[in-house]
Order: sequence, then structure tokens, then C-alpha cells
Amino acid sequence: MSVLAVSGLTVTIGTRRGPARAVAGVDWSVEAGQTLALVGESGSGKSMSVLAATGLAPRAARVSGSVRLLGEDFTALPADRQRRMRGRHVGFVFQDPMTSLNPVLTVGRQVAEAGEEHLGLTRRAARTRAIELLDLVGIPSAAQRVDAYPHQFSGGMRQRVVIAMALACEPDLLIADEPTTALDVTTQAQIVELVADLQQRLGTAVVWITHDLGVVAGIADTVAVMYAGRIVEQGPVEAVFDRPGHPYTSALLAARPEPGAGGGDLVTIAGAPPSPHELPAGCAFWPRCPVRGDARCEHELPPLVPVAGAHHVRTFYPQQPDGEGR
Repeated sequence: MSVLAVSGLTVTIGTRRGPARAVAGVDWSVEAGQTLALVGESGSGKSMSVLAATGLAPRAARVSGSVRLLGEDFTALPADRQRRMRGRHVGFVFQDPMTSLNPVLTVGRQVAEAGEEHLGLTRRAARTRAIELLDLVGIPSAAQRVDAYPHQFSGGMRQRVVIAMALACEPDLLIADEPTTALDVTTQAQIVELVADLQQRLGTAVVWITHDLGVVAGIADTVAVMYAGRIVEQGPVEAVFDRPGHPYTSALLAARPEPGAGGGDLVTIAGAPPSPHELPAGCAFWPRCPVRGDARCEHELPPLVPVAGAHHVRTFYPQQPDGEGR
């Protein structure tokens, strides 16, 4: 059974310019002990799909589709029950730890709060648990630093505190939304290694939202590439990286900086994603596509078709496993 599974998830947000379709009928799931990576440019719908799936979409959003958390129909639950399930079974780590931490409360108090609220721990037991969690995520001298405030920690240490908060109830699912973007390269690697180690020890399912394909290659089991609110390619990470079937995935992979490649210009993707207010009828990537298929691509929405095993691509012209297309 999947820890979290979404099917036909659509998110439309009401704005002064009219409805904006942020997510358009996506399907994905993540199993216990597995990592699903959602990748794509800013505005592709990665974060919004996860926020909607966990009941945290903006008030102006209209959400439809099926969401099952631990086998339960999450969208059918009342708001209070959703909050309790989310607090007990889902942990969140966001991009900037300072937006997740209260500057006037000690880190220990903030880590302990979830245990008191969702596990019924006494204040003393929750404090003891907070020290254990801070030690688990690599905070040096956790018993002495439990009463420190967020501003007394470095950016990397603050992110470790946020991870400790997310793990306080030993959740079945960890949502990591661009958790390393604001950190230096060395600290990024430490946070990635930390999450991978904790996942192996605790068996937690992870949804990792990122635009950094270098991170994805090292941590993910499966990957879903999103563009303009839709999944354009998904499958095992090795298959998607070794044999990308969609031009957008190929372009993202080509844009990665390569160590030792010299001082040449970085590869870029020309143009910009379409506005969610004015999505085209056909393939949303068509105006930027280097392949530029025929009029069918411009005017008809391509289906998500299998190319090999669990590897699927949204195209009229699926690539074969040997890389040969139409």
C-alpha cells in the first residue's frame, strides 16, 4: 500500500485575472522507505500538488481528484481530522528554516510541541524526546543547546532543527520542499545525507521537491518531471536519467553544470513556461521544444504513455529503450 497516492489531482486558483490552473490531473504515489522526486522549473506545480494533497492549498484554490493517505480517503475527511492526520503522519521540511521556526521560542520547545500535541507526551517527556531528536539529526551537545534560540544556530543547523521537528512524531511521510536551496554546497550535501540516513533507519517515505537534478540522482527511487501543471515524464530514476523520453527532461539534464567541463556557457532552455491563466490546448512545452513536432503537438494534448516498464512519457512520439524515436 502506498503511503500517499494522488490520482487525477487538479488545482485551480481564483485570481483577479480569472482562474489559474496550477495543477492539471496528476497521478503519483510514494511507498514506505522510498523517495519520490518531483522536479521542474519554478511554477511547474511541484509544491502546489503536494500542498493540495496534504490539505494545505491556499483558500482560493479549488482542489479535485483522489488523495489517499495511509489508505484513507484524505480529501473526504473534515478539516480537524486532516490536521490531526497531517500532524501525526506527515512531516514537513521547507526551503528556508527561518520561516518554519519561531524566533522567540527555544528550539527545544518547538521540537517538543508536536510530541505534546499529537502523542500526548508530558512536557518533561517531550523535552527529553526533543533532546534525543536534536542528537539524532546531528546537533552537537544537544542537551546543552536545547534551550538555545534559532538565531544562535547556523543555517545548516537550523535546517537540522526543522528536520527534528518534522520527525518528532515519527511520521510515515516526510515532505522535503527545496530543503537545501538556501544552503551552501557542503551543507546541502550534509542535509541530503542526513535525510537519506534517517529514511534508512526509520523507513520513512519521502517526497523530495526540487529543481536540482544532481540531488535527485543521488537520493530518489522514482522521479516525476512536471511542466505547466502536468507530469511530462515519470519512472525509475535510472531510466529517466539514462533514457529521457521527453524533450523537456532532456533539456533539464543538458542544463546541469558538469564538473571539469571547462569555462563554456551553460546550456539553457529558451523561452519561459506558459502562464497558468493561458495554458495551450496542446503540449505546453511545444513553443520551447527543440524537436518541435507537427501540428498535432501544438493543438492536441499528448497522452502519458509507457515506453519501458514503469517509465512513462507524455508524448505522441515515445522514444524506444535504445533512444530511437519516430
